[in-house]
Amino acid sequence: MRRKPVFDIIRRLLGRPLRQREVNAIDAALDGLSRSDEGAASAPPWQIGPEGVALIKRFEGCARRRADGAFEAYPDPGTGGAPWTIGWGATGRDHVHGGRIAQGTVWSAAECEARLESDLARYAAEVAAAIGDAPTTQSQFDAMVSFHYNTGAIARATLTRRHRAGDHAGASREFDRWCFAGGRVMKGLVRRRAAEAALYRKPG
Repeated sequence: MRRKPVFDIIRRLLGRPLRQREVNAIDAALDGLSRSDEGAASAPPWQIGPEGVALIKRFEGCARRRADGAFEAYPDPGTGGAPWTIGWGATGRDHVHGGRIAQGTVWSAAECEARLESDLARYAAEVAAAIGDAPTTQSQFDAMVSFHYNTGAIARATLTRRHRAGDHAGASREFDRWCFAGGRVMKGLVRRRAAEAALYRKPG
């Protein structure tokens, strides 16, 4: 950063030359700003960590493997139909064949892994956008990505608002509210929400 123009403006505003202690103080402040800018530029975007990936894989599974090693779509346990799921919990767009994931959709193991990697990056970015600059540990972030991966609700959930407000105890209790599918409490979701809440509470 060129500092002479800064000093010239301050001198004009004051209407007098700067004293040495003032020069030193301004220099120190500008040094601090430069370090902050460099740190912000070099800080990597939020990414889900190994614990978060392991949690998602544990609860999503990669079900319906066929004898030929490929995977086929299966119905939602709550509705018995749509949304159809394949691989590591992928729903919606079929990035392999086009259209939507539906009954009869088949992916290879590599295609399932590629979709997982793509979805994790997308969900992590959406969680990062939802929590903004709220202080967050990696464990809290991982738990919220798992929650969002399963519910798609990070932008509207009270959990997010409580986290942004710094109410981590309240946020951890919000996971338990998301255990329903098709209007019924699902035991698998109860277990998943408990695991996410435990990861969220893990010391960072």
